Amino acid sequence: MKLNQQLFQINRNFLICFIISASLSAAVAQLLGDHDNYLNTTITIVFGYIVYFGIFSGLFYFDNIKRYRSMKSNLIKKELVAMISSFGVGEIIYLGIRWPTLYYFLEMGIEPYIASLISEIIATACYMISVTIFLRKTKTF
Repeated sequence: MKLNQQLFQINRNFLICFIISASLSAAVAQLLGDHDNYLNTTITIVFGYIVYFGIFSGLFYFDNIKRYRSMKSNLIKKELVAMISSFGVGEIIYLGIRWPTLYYFLEMGIEPYIASLISEIIATACYMISVTIFLRKTKTF
């Protein structure tokens, strides 16, 4: 099987963002450990999103700046729409897994930072798999 460079870069960026976001989200979850579990879960996930997408946007921009400068605008739009669609599907899957698992683990009495890390690993793995499959099926990359 041929290695697709764009797909490799996106997955590399996912992993970089995951490591940073998961670490900081775990710290936030621990700091909010004395709050209600639903509040801890919601704030932790929102914070993780802000960190994740802030870093991912920068990495994606720097990885693709030369490539997009040489492409026609209609091809760029088509590719970006396909990527946003696949990320959207991935986000639905991510949130559908992340919020309930983090909340469940907190309700079980697991330490907040451990609960956050475990739910982040599960949700991110499902996210990466779904986005990669969707990008391949739509032949975006």
